[in-house]
Amino acid sequence: MIGKVTEADEKHTQTTFTILADNALVEDGLFTAGGLIENMAQTAGAGTGYMAIHNGKPMPMGYIAALKHVQIKALPKVSDTIITETTFVQTLMSFHLVKGRVMIGDNEIANCEFKIFVTPDKAAVKE
Repeated sequence: MIGKVTEADEKHTQTTFTILADNALVEDGLFTAGGLIENMAQTAGAGTGYMAIHNGKPMPMGYIAALKHVQIKALPKVSDTIITETTFVQTLMSFHLVKGRVMIGDNEIANCEFKIFVTPDKAAVKE
């Protein structure tokens, strides 16, 4: 649930996403909290995938293992464009600790920490 990757490196990913009325996670004209969390997780995944391709490796499959410190300050409206940033804080074995935040313009509307379990030996996309 991202539109465009605007930045990506080993630690940081930034995406944009415009909320459309027909999105499954829109209710009463607002993008839901679950949508914001999914957007942060997919932003982290897009960064991981981008770096895997950049390094000539298959894209790993990842799963959200835990959420912590979730703050939803506002829900974006249909037609709003959100900017999402994720930062990989630490990797321990197959777990990545990631911080995410969602912005509309200069205003942060959501943030959280999450652990992602990555299965490096199983590619998400097979050739």
